[in-house]
Amino acid sequence: MAADLAGLVVRSAGGLTFCDVYVLDDDERVLECGGARGGRAVALGAGDVGRAAAHGRPRGHADGRGAALPVRSGGTVIAVLDVRAAGPCAPADLALAASLGDLFAPVLCSCRRLRAAREREHAAERFAERAVEAQEAERTRLSREIHDGIAQRLAGLGFHLSAAERALPEHHPEALAQIMLARGLCDLASAETRAAIGGLRPPVLDDLGLSAALAALARDAGERLDVTVTVSGELEAALPDHVQTALYRIAQEAVGNCLRHAAASSLDLLLEHDRDRVRLTVADDGVGFAHGPGRHAGRPGGRPDSYGLRGMAERAELLGGRVTVTGRPGVGTTVEAVVPIPALSRPPGPPGARGR
Repeated sequence: MAADLAGLVVRSAGGLTFCDVYVLDDDERVLECGGARGGRAVALGAGDVGRAAAHGRPRGHADGRGAALPVRSGGTVIAVLDVRAAGPCAPADLALAASLGDLFAPVLCSCRRLRAAREREHAAERFAERAVEAQEAERTRLSREIHDGIAQRLAGLGFHLSAAERALPEHHPEALAQIMLARGLCDLASAETRAAIGGLRPPVLDDLGLSAALAALARDAGERLDVTVTVSGELEAALPDHVQTALYRIAQEAVGNCLRHAAASSLDLLLEHDRDRVRLTVADDGVGFAHGPGRHAGRPGGRPDSYGLRGMAERAELLGGRVTVTGRPGVGTTVEAVVPIPALSRPPGPPGARGR
């Protein structure tokens, strides 16, 4: 809009050679101009442009070849037109430029509000991205510590138990049975540790993306129930990493809850890409909620709202979305996460242009 206004001023006022449009920033401290000469900024009260904005009155340039003309909206200066001519500037040209500025004022004001809204939106997106990145960095750290600490200790314990079994005389059957039992527990702990490491940061999510990670999640759960994964719709560009990560974590928690509590025989995972949002649905045919949503499925009198359910909701809310959990006794449970797709382009630079 600033570029359109600058061009219109130059075309309409025959004696003006160019026009720069300086727009007051949201903090009302600096006037910003893009223009053909590159982005520039003028502090409020500095120079002819800054003084015109600060005092709300036109400021003629010392050489007589132009002026800084304030543009008002609702009685408040929101921009300044810096117009110049090759020679002495005709009063009629200055009056015409000021009139065009007044006509454009409501549009420029709306553009400022739109820019501020976009900047707030992208600031929220960046915050969500950093928050998810921080969570994943902590998971990666925990995964590394478990691998280098507990997992190695369990491997060493298994080695020593095997050595003790070989060294034990055959006439100590009770001691041998205890060692074998300890080895079994050690192997189980090692398997659970490996599963925890894989769950903390699945490599397939980094390597192949969300759809492949959901398929891998389904394969792991497929050892205990029938799992179907469906992906519907396509995005013009891939989902941002932090959105994929959050959706995967929600699916991971929902599938884990199903395996632990639902007593289900089948599970459906549906990932739907829409124009401006993505929907993840995890539905099972298990026992459902004994006392309505917010309690553990299949646990009459179970404790309210688990940490996992709260975690799913918080992940979605961080991205501006929501999680809905529904179910009925004997019918099953459905977890639905709807997350908006962040804008694929960043907001335009500060309004401002130069016309010739």
